[in-house]
Amino acid sequence: MFLDNRQVAMDSVLEALADSIDYFQDNIERLRPSLRDALKPHYTERLQQMRTLQELARAHLKMLPRDADVERDDFLWLWSRLKSFVGNDSQVLINELLEQERVLMQALSTLFTHPLPDPIEPVVDECMQGCRKLIRELYSLQKRKARR
Repeated sequence: MFLDNRQVAMDSVLEALADSIDYFQDNIERLRPSLRDALKPHYTERLQQMRTLQELARAHLKMLPRDADVERDDFLWLWSRLKSFVGNDSQVLINELLEQERVLMQALSTLFTHPLPDPIEPVVDECMQGCRKLIRELYSLQKRKARR
């Protein structure tokens, strides 16, 4: 089944959301408790938004769910661990989480260039706002870490 440009854009958003959540969940134990507590509500909200968006994409864009790229996830996890050996583990994780947000923000921006069904647009807008909020939180945490 071939996807049209709007479906491809939605697929990119769903993939970026899933990658972001997976990366956080895979690395949650590496975060100090204070960082974990600050970030967990953002990812809990993101998981709900992703599930809602998946349902809406299935209903309004005729998209089927797809499997995550497990090999890519394993590579990202291993690469992050290697970088942690030469740097501060928390700073490495914050930088990796910021990169995930950049990818998501780009995918959301691309999706907004396509006409979206009325029920989908507010959820995508919520995702964009949540992404901005998480970026601000990550930069705040990064600054606090740098001062120490």
